[in-house]
Amino acid sequence: MVALGESVLEAVGIEKYFGASHVLRGVDLAVRQHETVVVIGPSGSGKTTFLRCLNHLSPPTLGSVRIGDVTVDADPLGQGGRERQARVRRLRQRVGMVFQEFNLFPHMTVLENCIEAPMSVKGTPRSDAIAVAERYLEKVQLIDKRDEYPARMSSGQKQRAAIARALCMEPEVMLFDEPTSALDAELIGEVLRVMEELAHEGATMVVVTHQILFARAAADRVIFMQHGLIVEEGETDEVLRDPREDATRQFLRRYLSDSFQS
Repeated sequence: MVALGESVLEAVGIEKYFGASHVLRGVDLAVRQHETVVVIGPSGSGKTTFLRCLNHLSPPTLGSVRIGDVTVDADPLGQGGRERQARVRRLRQRVGMVFQEFNLFPHMTVLENCIEAPMSVKGTPRSDAIAVAERYLEKVQLIDKRDEYPARMSSGQKQRAAIARALCMEPEVMLFDEPTSALDAELIGEVLRVMEELAHEGATMVVVTHQILFARAAADRVIFMQHGLIVEEGETDEVLRDPREDATRQFLRRYLSDSFQS
C-alpha cells in the first residue's frame, strides 16, 4: 500500500435538513492523501447525502468542506453570491464522482464522454484530453470500447467507463456512491477489481458501499453511519472484525458471509 499523506479532504460539522427532516447531524471527516475510506450503514442512514454534501451536489445546511486548498462553508441563507459559486466550482474540479446509475451521455461515445469535462471545464486541448482518456480507458480495460456508445455496453462496462470518465479530470479525491448497486451479480466483480486496484495504487477515495469484502480488501479505514451520525470508525480490521458498537455488530451480521466471520 502507498504511504498516506497529509489531509486532503476535511468535512466539519456537516448538517443537512430536507424540510423538517434532519438527515445529517454534525458529521466530521478527514481523509488523508492516498487513503481509502469505506462508509457503511443501513439504508436511510445518510451515507449518500453526506457524500453529495462533500462536493456540494447537495449543499450542506451547516458546516464546511475543504478539498485541497479550497474551502466552502455552508450558506443556508443564500448570501454567498458569485464568489461563493466560483469556490464551489473550484471544489468540484478537485473531485471525481461515480454514481449508482453511470450517468454517461448516451449520445456520446465512451471516448467523448471521457474528454468532455476536461475540455469544457479545465480547457484541456483535445489531443491532450484524448491521451489522458486513453490511458484511463486502458486502466479500466475498456480501450477497445473507446468508440462505442453506452447503449451497446453491459452495465459493468458502463460503470467502468464512468470510473474512467471521473479519473480523466485527475481529481484529488474520488467519491463512489454505491457503484455496484445497479449491477447484476456477475458484473459486480469487474467493477470492484478496478476500484481495488485504484486503492492499492494510492488513489484517495471515499466509497459508500455494502460490499464488505471490498472494504476488507481495499479500505484503510471503515466508517459506520446510522441516523445521520458516524457511530463508529477505525482501521478496517478493527471495525469489521471486532466492532465496539452494538449497532455496528448487528449491521455486519446481516452482511458478512460465514467465511468472512470465521
